[in-house]
Amino acid sequence: MAEVTLLRRSGRRLVPLDRRLLVLAGLLIGAAASFIGWGLPWTDGAPSVYILQLRATKLAGLICVGTAIGLATVLFQTLSNNRILTPSIMGFDALFLLMQSVMVMMLGLATMAQLSGFAGFLLNAGVMMVAALLLFTGLLRRTRGDIQLMILVGVVIAVLLRTLAVFLQRLMDPSAFAVVQTRMFAQFGSIDRGALMAAVGVTVLATLWLLRRAALLDVAALGRDQARSLGVRYDLLHMQLLCIIAALVSVSTALVGPIAFLGLLVTSLAHSLMQSHRHALLLPASALIAAIVLVAGQTLFERLLQLQSSLAIVIEFCGGLLFILLLLKGKLR
Repeated sequence: MAEVTLLRRSGRRLVPLDRRLLVLAGLLIGAAASFIGWGLPWTDGAPSVYILQLRATKLAGLICVGTAIGLATVLFQTLSNNRILTPSIMGFDALFLLMQSVMVMMLGLATMAQLSGFAGFLLNAGVMMVAALLLFTGLLRRTRGDIQLMILVGVVIAVLLRTLAVFLQRLMDPSAFAVVQTRMFAQFGSIDRGALMAAVGVTVLATLWLLRRAALLDVAALGRDQARSLGVRYDLLHMQLLCIIAALVSVSTALVGPIAFLGLLVTSLAHSLMQSHRHALLLPASALIAAIVLVAGQTLFERLLQLQSSLAIVIEFCGGLLFILLLLKGKLR
């Protein structure tokens, strides 16, 4: 009954009309307009349709990936009660790189080149999602619902996966290794439209599901005992959130590649901006900030600096520095 009451209270409006969210939405619209319109070639008084379609596809991919990573990181930090952890600590990026290494070695470069973007997306996202669900359910059963112990085991598994990926990469010839190396960082230049539609569908459904349960997430953030004492079926909600995290991280990683520290960067900015623990504010703020960072950063690098693939590297560098800074401050848990 408590869950029903909370859902009814939160069902009046999915996202509260907060000025800070409106400002973030305005910034995202401005960044998107700059990304589309800056330097757009015109022919016979009309913009180039081909270039416009390419930019629209890339823009949708940037917003989808930013939203998925922002939401997944907020959920993972809520479950772990720790604001310096992200889902990548469970080895999603290591699993993706291991899959790429295995696929290149097993299928060969010629078959990999013939594999369509949508087929590769389905294969990567499907395997990652199944592996994540098996990992989460298995570890939760073994650790009896202890999320901290589950994370520690996940870290060990991530190290194992990363070591296996490095071992396979050392066995490759230089041309095969070069293919794998290009997939170690996120690439936004070659997003398949079919894969993008699938990723957008998963992200939209997950976003609506989460916003309708924002009040329940506030209670879940109090911890297992407090949430259960307030009538929330914590174990069921816990497993549902892990499935949502697995789906969001899998589709975003399969779509463009791994971005380990983007979630940490945007959730830290969201907490600093919103100054609230309400998920009705944190979830949309994290999604909007992540989309703004990706769209504005890609606009800066492509239009102003004339660079194509440095954004993910810069995000990893800045996120890594923030991670060290948060550890040195020792104020966040």
